[in-house]
Amino acid sequence: MNDDQVPTDAFLAGLSPGIRKQAEKLRAIVKRAEPDAVERVRLGWGLIGYDVPVGRRLVYFAWVWPEPEHVHIGFQAGTLIADADRRMRGAHLKLKKVRYLTFEPGDPIPTRELIELTREAAQISAMPRQARLALALDRELDRDSGPPR
Repeated sequence: MNDDQVPTDAFLAGLSPGIRKQAEKLRAIVKRAEPDAVERVRLGWGLIGYDVPVGRRLVYFAWVWPEPEHVHIGFQAGTLIADADRRMRGAHLKLKKVRYLTFEPGDPIPTRELIELTREAAQISAMPRQARLALALDRELDRDSGPPR
């Protein structure tokens, strides 16, 4: 069975109720932020991936990744997303592009903030490569010229 044939509900069925509930909340946020996003289970990665339509093609931009102890929501171009509070993780792992947030069962999920992050992730992923490079340079300049940390 390939990834396209695995229903998301079946993928989530084997998870603990707390993890499944958090994953469902995150899925709802992605769909609310980007109603045209295409949701697909990616068994090889063990996650639910989201593609945004750009012209005649689909561009991978986000994921919900349930694990036994917590659930991540992540963004493929996460380093380009404005994250003034530095809530997103991934830099500590030296991930070059992706960033994510992690939620354990029962953790509050900041819906409004995640909708904004998801929309920004989709917009950035849909940009032409040159525009993403320009944004990356702008972000780097902002970091270099900002106040000392």
